[in-house]
Amino acid sequence: MASHQSTPLRGLNGPVVLRIIRRGAGSISMVEDEERMRRYAYLGICIAVVAVSFSAILIRWSEADFLAIAAGRMIISALIMAPFALLMYRTELLGLSRKDTLLMVGIGAVLATHFSLWIASLEHTSVASSVLLVTSHPLLVGVVGHFFLGERLSRLNVLGITIGLFGLVILTKGDAASGSDTLYGDILAFMGGVAAGVYILAGRSTRKRISLVVYAFVVYSSCAIFLLIAVIVTSTELFTLPADQWALFLLMAIGPSILGHTMYNWSLRYVPASVVSVSLLGEPVGSTALAFLLLSESPPETAVLGGAIILMGIILASWGVGSRQAETTAAVT
Repeated sequence: MASHQSTPLRGLNGPVVLRIIRRGAGSISMVEDEERMRRYAYLGICIAVVAVSFSAILIRWSEADFLAIAAGRMIISALIMAPFALLMYRTELLGLSRKDTLLMVGIGAVLATHFSLWIASLEHTSVASSVLLVTSHPLLVGVVGHFFLGERLSRLNVLGITIGLFGLVILTKGDAASGSDTLYGDILAFMGGVAAGVYILAGRSTRKRISLVVYAFVVYSSCAIFLLIAVIVTSTELFTLPADQWALFLLMAIGPSILGHTMYNWSLRYVPASVVSVSLLGEPVGSTALAFLLLSESPPETAVLGGAIILMGIILASWGVGSRQAETTAAVT
């Protein structure tokens, strides 16, 4: 009679079994650990979605100027990354080429522009419209990548970009009917999305040869310095702000900037990049739901309709290209 005792292979999929055969029976434990980490990675993605969804809410709760919010958040983010970069990645950090350093400083300037525009937009338009517009950058990345970087788009990608742009028109047209101030907020959010697209495109090649910790530390530090200069030039209050405002900046740094970004990028080691990329679309949904629950802000009907169309367009536009976008996307809100 054949034995039906359970074995370490039970529950493993075909590709995993093939890896075991190639590596030898002694690697069963290692592969089981990999499967366990994959399950943890999906939990990490869920945590990251929640973390970045709170970004707009924390910004709305702050009474500080948009430049102060951006600067405070990024200063703390850079300080949190500093011990890891200086102690654990010191050799790589000191060995950076002049070209890579200058490129990351430039990316930091783009990130500073993104945060300034997007945070300012939340003073003028709804959370739903702002987050939808700023996270629509995959549409821009797809177009620019096709025409300037030689990245081929499938017909499905082109259809997705077209649908997404149609959704943008519906959303902004509806907000325009609410007044010029709301439309101004939409424009700021969209320009923040453009800056996010540039940030993603500029960081692709650099992230292939530089570790996440070093990349984040240099970019965050550069971003913080540029924002600090803007604060000084505009005489914006920052360091004299009350403790409750700095507590919000700390939450923004720990949550969306560090926890959200780190979880997304860590999960890329264990789950398909396309899964991570599409999961980013949870942010506008989560932010809109949190705005309703915590700010008593109902999304405009056109934002709901246009937003649904935009998200569908982004899914189609990103289909098959998520592996090129996912690593740098999570840091932009």
